[in-house]
Amino acid sequence: MSNVEKISVALTTELATMVKEAVEKGQYASSSEVIREALRDWKFNHAIREQKLLELRELWQEGIDSGPSEIATFQDLKLVARKRAGI
Repeated sequence: MSNVEKISVALTTELATMVKEAVEKGQYASSSEVIREALRDWKFNHAIREQKLLELRELWQEGIDSGPSEIATFQDLKLVARKRAGI
């Protein structure tokens, strides 16, 4: 591997055991491989969360930009929802 930087990471006993077991079971060749995959997964999940947050912010702004609601009360909202659902 090129451009590899060694760092030290402190893990809880539970996490350290999980890493060791994964290597012992042959799922990974080394502890480093386990940690690298965990970090790749974290990076991927972080990107998904960021995208979802961006979408939520855009939808929130779209709601604000649409102006005040025509539905005045929660009861009115339930009536509209029931009509849409055919209840």
